[in-house]
Amino acid sequence: MATPHPRRSTRTFGCYNCRNVEPQVKAWHERFAAKGLAVISVHSPEFTYEKNVEAVQRYVREHRITYPVALDNDFANWNRFGNHYWPAMYLINKKGIIRYVRVGEGGYAQTEGIIQQLLDEPAR
Repeated sequence: MATPHPRRSTRTFGCYNCRNVEPQVKAWHERFAAKGLAVISVHSPEFTYEKNVEAVQRYVREHRITYPVALDNDFANWNRFGNHYWPAMYLINKKGIIRYVRVGEGGYAQTEGIIQQLLDEPAR
């Protein structure tokens, strides 16, 4: 599956830039989920208060986030991806290969173009 993995494992609810990216990620999820896009957000807390599971659940509920949000309090995913910044998006193709990484805000048109390209690729 192509996955913008606003692996805001590089995603944290206290991050100003992550909040700015969130509406675009939601829009991609709504527009492309039926075509096979799987959005998975990985929450890697920058601050201690962001490790609170209830606080993350409340944020997800209040912001009407409907795609899965994984908690990465120990930064296992963050480290596995060699990540250093919030927010970051990883687009993973249907073969499980990372095809694009976007760090920070912006680049939405380019990212969306790559999402469409990955969704159009044949499966394995």
